[in-house]
Amino acid sequence: MSSQVGLNQIKKNVGLSVSAQVISLAVSFIMNLILPKFISEYQYALWQTYLLYIGYVGILHFGLLDGIVLRYSQYDYDELDKPKIRSQFQCLLAMTSAFCLIAFFCASIFCQAEMKLVFYMTAIGIVVRTIFTYTSYSFQITNRIKQYAGMVIGYRVFYGLGAILMLLLGCDDFYFFCMVDLCSDVFGILFASRNNKGMYFGRSLQIKDAFEEARKNISAGIMLMASNWSSFLLTGSARMMIQWHWDKITFGKVSFAFSITNLFLTFVTAISVVLFPSLKRMDEGNLPKLYKKIRDAMNPIMIAILVFYYPGCWILRKWLPGYNNSLSYLGVLLPMIIFSSKISLLTNNYLKTLRKEKQMLIINLISVGTAICLFIFSAYVADSLKMLLIFIVGAIMLCSILSEAIVMKTLNIFNVKSFIGEIVMTVVFIFSTMVPSQIMGMWIYSMAVGVFLFLNRKSIQSVLAR
Repeated sequence: MSSQVGLNQIKKNVGLSVSAQVISLAVSFIMNLILPKFISEYQYALWQTYLLYIGYVGILHFGLLDGIVLRYSQYDYDELDKPKIRSQFQCLLAMTSAFCLIAFFCASIFCQAEMKLVFYMTAIGIVVRTIFTYTSYSFQITNRIKQYAGMVIGYRVFYGLGAILMLLLGCDDFYFFCMVDLCSDVFGILFASRNNKGMYFGRSLQIKDAFEEARKNISAGIMLMASNWSSFLLTGSARMMIQWHWDKITFGKVSFAFSITNLFLTFVTAISVVLFPSLKRMDEGNLPKLYKKIRDAMNPIMIAILVFYYPGCWILRKWLPGYNNSLSYLGVLLPMIIFSSKISLLTNNYLKTLRKEKQMLIINLISVGTAICLFIFSAYVADSLKMLLIFIVGAIMLCSILSEAIVMKTLNIFNVKSFIGEIVMTVVFIFSTMVPSQIMGMWIYSMAVGVFLFLNRKSIQSVLAR
């Protein structure tokens, strides 16, 4: 069994992961802010449609990868039963290849024109994206964060350079960028394979034993996968409904707002990647202390960072005047980062560590069920896009609060005041973005942030003093 991980090791791993995400952020900048400048709004909308659908391919392993994460995160690479793990890779490859062929067949029959290309690319992504995720997880669960960071840097650099090359060559059709996306995943897998040779091909279990191991992994991971994907559906179902109910251009502009929101979450994702395997290796007595420390640090940062919305809007209006409507959508969606950050970084990782996947699933199902009903009402009854976007933030807020309540109860810590503060600041921000004068809106929210920081000065001081 691997040795326990201390706070200093977590900080080192976080530093490595964040370094990799700096590169990822630069590439995201190219794809989200440069690409829309040089391709048409229609092609950008098709590109976003591809990204929406390929985001769902991860569900097709049915929890097998999540089961591996839950069952093996406490082991180092040298301690893993390689034949057992390799057998799971081979099951995964066979399963995703079958789904790829089915998707190709269905796209050929049921899809027309550009949508046929979207689904062809998505079909390829079923195999490529799943194997990339397997490779990524194999580094994360064995706490090889240096190798994980190298893989992320390698594939994101390839992705960014490929996209720039397409633009320089004048390739302005969406499928060129889909191909770059898929090729970057292949490059990442090949780039990482030299540090991961034992995880792919070689001696493995007999077919019967491999299926039994797959059954155990799926049994362990299906609930966690359902929890993770139901959480993803909070935004995914909303985007799907926008694509179905409104036109492609509107979908593209809302997707642009989602893309900018995701830029803010890049570093949270980087920290989240290293936190779960570290929590699994940590002394349980330190879990409440670390939870409070992370929460007290991230809450003021996430609330204060929303101030950048106002100067950011001024820049984006100059750079992408065609996406002016996206900025009003962004003003509603941006508070997502407060609650999505806590879900990704804190509550999900702690619930997995505490083996409360069932509670995770129940919370996410409640949130998703409530959200979908509200989304349907917004789209098909009220026909209000802005109402739908507000409900997205509300659904994520509900999921975050319910998840935190479970974690805090388990760790015997609770702070109702923090929930109230976050909700109030979210309402103030959304209101301030709807004020006709953007300067006035910035002053309103900035003053609110000042009051919030003053009221929470003791917790902020305690974080800085550590």
